[in-house]
Amino acid sequence: QVQLVESGGGLVQAGGSLRLSCAASGRTFSSYAMGWFRQAPGKEREFVAAIIWSDSTTYYTDSVKGRFTISRDNAKNTVYLQMNNLKPEDTAVYYCAAAPVYYGTSSSSQYHYWGQGTQVTVSS
Repeated sequence: QVQLVESGGGLVQAGGSLRLSCAASGRTFSSYAMGWFRQAPGKEREFVAAIIWSDSTTYYTDSVKGRFTISRDNAKNTVYLQMNNLKPEDTAVYYCAAAPVYYGTSSSSQYHYWGQGTQVTVSS
């Protein structure tokens, strides 16, 4: 049974940093793409970043490029999202997700497994 467990969310002031973690278990993810999505109140869930587990190719939405970094640790089966220079508009619930086949798009439909989410709140 696949499990994705996020952690690391919290309250931070604008300009601050947080590192989110996603611990993955239940299968081998070496052929998967792992993604981070976020959903703010009253808004649709949006793509943030993705990483191809096998070769660490990364993808980012434009609004986080240069501020967020996605990475993975094979030994710990964990994916990270380092978030720097946070802005109030980054406030959302952040979700980790796993896609068995990645089509190189930001579509959430290719992700079969989802975590429960972790709240990130950025105060101005």
